[in-house]
Amino acid sequence: MPTLPRSVADFLSSRRIAIAGVSRSQGVGNAIFRKLRDAGHEVVPVNPHAAELEGVPCYPDLRSIPGEIDAVVFASHPRFALDLVHQAGERGVRRIWFHRSFGAGSVSEEAVRECRERGIEPIVGGCPLMYCPPVDLFHRGICWWLRRGGRVPA
Repeated sequence: MPTLPRSVADFLSSRRIAIAGVSRSQGVGNAIFRKLRDAGHEVVPVNPHAAELEGVPCYPDLRSIPGEIDAVVFASHPRFALDLVHQAGERGVRRIWFHRSFGAGSVSEEAVRECRERGIEPIVGGCPLMYCPPVDLFHRGICWWLRRGGRVPA
């Protein structure tokens, strides 16, 4: 694995990370939740339609999460991204990772601009599974492919 981009290293140094976009069944947000939890981060699932995820209390939005939040992974539809950025700004969150592999993913250009205006560092593209060790072969390959197209943090 190449050296981590500074933005990714900073993000992965976060202790408490909210995962917005976990599902009541299975999805990208759930995989990110598990990976970061298993890597030792305190993870907080966010879904307005779930009370818990794997025994961990789930919150409807960032506003309702007790305590500090160091960073957020956003793995939901882009139409919800701007509201998430506003909530993150209210909470003093300094980093948001917008998940994307192929297609638009969870990226909203308006939300990314709003992050920059609020002093929040946006990470656009890829996901923590491509960088948080140990990285499986599948995510190494996807990261390599997306890096060629400039679709992951550099």
